[in-house]
This record gives sequence, structure tokens and C-alpha cells, in this order.
Amino acid sequence: MSSGSDSEYAKYWIDWFLDTKGNEYFCEVDEEYILDRFNLTGLNAEVPHYYLEALDMITDNLDEEGLDEKVREQIEKSARHLYGMIHARFIITSRGIAKMLDKYKRAEFGRCPRVLCNMQSLLPVGLSDIPMTKTVKLYCPRCEDIYNPKSSRHGAIDGAYFGTSFPHMLFQVHPNYLPSKNFEVYVPRIFGFKIHEIANQQRWQQHAREEYERSKIEKKQEEVRQLKAQMSSVNTSEIATDEKA
Repeated sequence: MSSGSDSEYAKYWIDWFLDTKGNEYFCEVDEEYILDRFNLTGLNAEVPHYYLEALDMITDNLDEEGLDEKVREQIEKSARHLYGMIHARFIITSRGIAKMLDKYKRAEFGRCPRVLCNMQSLLPVGLSDIPMTKTVKLYCPRCEDIYNPKSSRHGAIDGAYFGTSFPHMLFQVHPNYLPSKNFEVYVPRIFGFKIHEIANQQRWQQHAREEYERSKIEKKQEEVRQLKAQMSSVNTSEIATDEKA
């Protein structure tokens, strides 16, 4: 998410942000949603520096005249982070889910790299709702596993900008888009024989050997205990005889 030039700032900020390479996973958050301060509750704590200025930049209300370049860069950095946190909230609303569903149907988030998932479309998901802890992953609803994005740009996106609930919320709202589970698994073979069957036989043989060795040791220990008991009994008998004599 790189900064833009003066000419790029002539466009709306959100348009510029979405057009920036690496931001393809994001959808456009409705301006009405951003302007409703109730939706932004608590986000000022997540963006401690230039929160109001960042919000003005996102909504194209920031007066940049006279702004120092360094300050402008700091505001832009805060604006990108703030947009990401707003985005995480927006995409679990009905309007946000609809926008992300369109991207999912076009496979804009990529397809599952697992061969047996048959090019299933993916959805972005965070492993944490706390920013700057985990990067975004891609969730496959067919095999129910997660994968790293192919692009390093996408792989660097904060997972909190999508949240841990988004893909599951989408399928709760639109269950008809949930693909059927694929229980087919790849079975490794050596010369036509399933490796796991060979491995199971080897494990059984090893277990049988271990059991045999264990029983031998236990039998030997029992023999030693019996011998000791017999010797103790003989010694006790001899002592008793000596005392009578």
C-alpha cells in the first residue's frame, strides 16, 4: 500500500486506495457507513495518531494546503490503517457481504491450490482480530483449510482488516454458495500398494515384537520374584529349626 502522487490524489481517496497494487482484496466501503460515527466506535484507540485527519482524508475532506510532506505521509499511513479497520467491520454487514460475494464469485481472491478441491474459490480471513499480529490468509470452504496468498503484496496485508468471522458469516447469510465437502483424499502408493497399509502392517509387527519382549521381561521378573519368595521361605524355615534346637 504505497503512497500516491499529487495527480493520483485528484481522484477520490478510496478509489486511489482500491486501485493501488496489493489492495485487490479490499472492497469499497460505502461513504454512508464511514460517515456514521456509530460504526467507528472505538477506532480512535486503534489509530492514535492523526485519527480525525485520517478520517477526513478517507472522505476527501482533508485540507492538504500547507501540510508538511512528512505529516501528510503520517496522515496517509493512519488513513490506510483506519480504512482497513473500518473495512473489517463493513464486510460483515449485509451490504459488505454482498460486495465481497461478488468478488468471491469472480474468484478475485484466488483458487484453492489443493488439486482435489477442483479450483475452488477462496475467501480472505484473519487469524486474529487484533491488528499487526497476523497477516491475511485465504480460506477454502471446500477443504476448510487456509493458505498463504501467492502474491507477497497480498501476503503482507494485516489479517485484522478482514477479521476472523468474515468467510463464515458470508456462508451463514448465503448458504447456497457453500460448496459440498470433498472427502476424497490422495492415497500414496508404492507399486500399486497403499503406503498406509504397508505402514500399518509394519506398525503391527513392531507392536507385536514389543509386546513379546515385554511379556518375556515380565515373565522373567515373575520368576525372580517367585525364586526370592522360595528362598525367603527356606531361610525362615531354617531359622525356626535352629531356634527349636
